Amino acid sequence: MPGTRKLGRPTAHRLAMLRAMVTFLLEKGRIETTVTRAKEVRAMTEKMITIAKNPSLANKRIVFSFITKESVSKKLFDEIAPKYAERNGGYTRIIKTEARRGDAAEMAFIELV
Repeated sequence: MPGTRKLGRPTAHRLAMLRAMVTFLLEKGRIETTVTRAKEVRAMTEKMITIAKNPSLANKRIVFSFITKESVSKKLFDEIAPKYAERNGGYTRIIKTEARRGDAAEMAFIELV
């Protein structure tokens, strides 16, 4: 279930961070972050793509309430979701990279497949 990791932040800060990261991932297609954050972003992103595959008014309102940029929401419904219409999940991939230099945190790229 998405949202089970606390990531060392209060709830409001954590949700704002995840919303921003999901928006940026859908906008750019690939981001670099820590492995634990990438796993949380993966769950939220896949949920948004699955919702966007059925473009009803209710689903659009759900996505618009989560994604922070209107242009990214439009891109999700017009470009990204139709691309994954035949696919049942597994829209993102996490590729682990070397540890971060400052604190040796495990880093990873998360990208759309």
